[in-house]
Amino acid sequence: MVAIESTPEFVAESYARTRANLDIVRGRLGRPLNLTEKILYGHLDDPHGEDLVAGQSYLQLKPDRIAMQDATAQMALLQFMLAGKDSVAVPTTVHCDHLIQARTGARQDLAAAQEENNEVYAFLKSVAQRYGAGFWKPGSGIIHQVVLENYAFPGGMMIGTDSHTPNAGGLGMFASGVGGADAVDVLADFPWEVLHPNVVGVKLTGAPSGWTAPKDVILYLCGLLTVAGGTNRVIEYFGPGAEEISCTGKATICNMGAELGATCSVFPYDRRMATYLEATERSALAVLADQNADLLRADAEVEADPERYYEMVVEIDLSKLEPHVVGPHTPDLARPVSKLAADVAKEGYADNISAALVGSCTNSSYEDIARTADIAAQARDRGAKVKTSFLVTPGSEQVRATIERDRQMEVLQSVDATVLANACGPCIGQWKRSDIEPGERNSIISSFNRNFPKRNDGNAETLSFIASPEIVMAYALAGSLSFNPLTDSLEGKDGPFMLEAPAPAPEVPPDGFLSDAQGFVAPSSNGAPVDVRVAPDSKRLQILTPFPAWDGADFDRLPVLLKAKGKCTTDHISPAGPWLAYRGHLDKISDNAFLGAVNAFTGETGEGRDPLTGETGVAFPKIARGLGAAGRRWVAVGDWNYGEGSSREHAAMSPRYLGAAAIITRAFARIHESNLKKQGVLPFTFANPDDYDAVREDDEISITGLSDLAPGKPVAATIHHSDGSSQSIELNQTLNEEQIAWFKAGSALNALNAK
Repeated sequence: MVAIESTPEFVAESYARTRANLDIVRGRLGRPLNLTEKILYGHLDDPHGEDLVAGQSYLQLKPDRIAMQDATAQMALLQFMLAGKDSVAVPTTVHCDHLIQARTGARQDLAAAQEENNEVYAFLKSVAQRYGAGFWKPGSGIIHQVVLENYAFPGGMMIGTDSHTPNAGGLGMFASGVGGADAVDVLADFPWEVLHPNVVGVKLTGAPSGWTAPKDVILYLCGLLTVAGGTNRVIEYFGPGAEEISCTGKATICNMGAELGATCSVFPYDRRMATYLEATERSALAVLADQNADLLRADAEVEADPERYYEMVVEIDLSKLEPHVVGPHTPDLARPVSKLAADVAKEGYADNISAALVGSCTNSSYEDIARTADIAAQARDRGAKVKTSFLVTPGSEQVRATIERDRQMEVLQSVDATVLANACGPCIGQWKRSDIEPGERNSIISSFNRNFPKRNDGNAETLSFIASPEIVMAYALAGSLSFNPLTDSLEGKDGPFMLEAPAPAPEVPPDGFLSDAQGFVAPSSNGAPVDVRVAPDSKRLQILTPFPAWDGADFDRLPVLLKAKGKCTTDHISPAGPWLAYRGHLDKISDNAFLGAVNAFTGETGEGRDPLTGETGVAFPKIARGLGAAGRRWVAVGDWNYGEGSSREHAAMSPRYLGAAAIITRAFARIHESNLKKQGVLPFTFANPDDYDAVREDDEISITGLSDLAPGKPVAATIHHSDGSSQSIELNQTLNEEQIAWFKAGSALNALNAK
């Protein structure tokens, strides 16, 4: 059994391996290295032989640890059980944070979740104990906050089955969100394979003040680079301004780098990180980081001349950065707070705010809550309360207990805040609202990270805006999006008053954190006797069987199941909300496949034409199952940045299970493309993006030359139209030799088991 903790001995060994690898790589490259390269190359499986070409070569890496949340851990661990291993190969933790629904309040919601999800929690706990992973019980906290508090360390490498795993970059860690099959490779002691990312440098100067928060850095950057701007890139922050941001503030910025599509984001080690390590009882790790500081920041030559060593450089002066609000429906629709009222009037957004929410993995630190409480205290002292539903989610039991002791929670409740369980809740669709009707147009504002339609409450007409916690608090007091917290007044018991910008908050509690001693369950010292059971008639869990291997034939006349129009995220491909209950049951959850996708031919959502019957308005999963029963596989067509958003593997596994042979798009988001490859689905892009427009509703597509698949080699395809005409097109692919082997074997897991 491997140890769970990031002990000083473990971290020292990681630094020693990194240093040895970098000695080899420096000899090969003969140039200065940025921080991303130091961590990447320091974790190479073969530092002598790996190709090191950014944007082109694939890297084989050996991460230090793995983190999984309960919704994605189910499928990851079900796959790992097929690998035939006796224990996990690296320190691993499972965190129960996604399945707790926000209804009325922390105590009641947690009790309901434990009853409703007992079967899943028991399964995850038993698998963790059997195979040597740590298990964090429901209520202990959101995965990324708990990881930051306990396991992350500067210069380390972690992968996690959640797209916001990069949160740990706030503590100087290369932390990347992946699908469960990627995690299984590492759990089974195989390398993690990832396309060598390019690196974007973000130089921070100045210092934030007043209303400006760390959240505004990433909101501004999302507007600048867009949701596709980080694809196959790492966002590396540097410069004097980086030291003006706390560790948890850095984590907020790295967390939401997922909204850029970035592989991850990372900050160099500094005194602010040391402060956080010391406050979370890891002073020994701060000492080690100080001793190995040269590994934990870019070389001096890089910082002196960044344009030579980064693919591109963005400079942000924190002293001039205004508070921002993004949304609705996409995190890159950004504007300063001062321009929101004009946008509300111009675009016809619902001005009245139906709910304001603070928390999530992005903004639920002690510092975040302290600044929010500062604004709440100003309102309380003037007899004002919130004018809308105001919900607060602490990031962990450690944060919750500490803000209760230090009375920030009391201040928030004094203005009518409802404190929810230490879980994701409304951020990921686990929000049971009773204040609006389905289809009712309304606006909400939160300090969350993602705001796709239906993301928070299942209602496509909920317009979701994102801002910093203190700005959200101000809007909760006003109840209107047209309010400008920086210039407008509120009504108090003695007349109008203006809010003052929150005072600088302590980045860690002056009296220390109250640690969570009850949430963690260690694995069994001898895992073999632990019985892992899945009832054959379970509605929540299903033992997996391997996908069939490729039969060696080309794909002949595949019917087009759907052609998705515009934004098609993993939330569209495999919706969350009530479907979270079935994340461990592949057959059941496949009934949600593409239910959020917009049909390019009709504009309808989740339904299309059945190619077997010609019937229209049929749900996509039903069409796919019918094709499967007829022995036919199919193809789906997507637009730009297809698969944006969550790392959820089900968006690849469900289509594969239902018969997808290939997905053809104008462009893919990184994680989803990787997940499709892992499950044996071929991801292609149109060599000519305009060929997307040539695909008709009743077309069939042939893909030929598959026996000659080779890295970088285009593939020929033919679009067959129902009128008898056809069109030859070319498709591009990014498969390497190993990924081609996954396709031939039927999946990466099949190939792994054959080794």
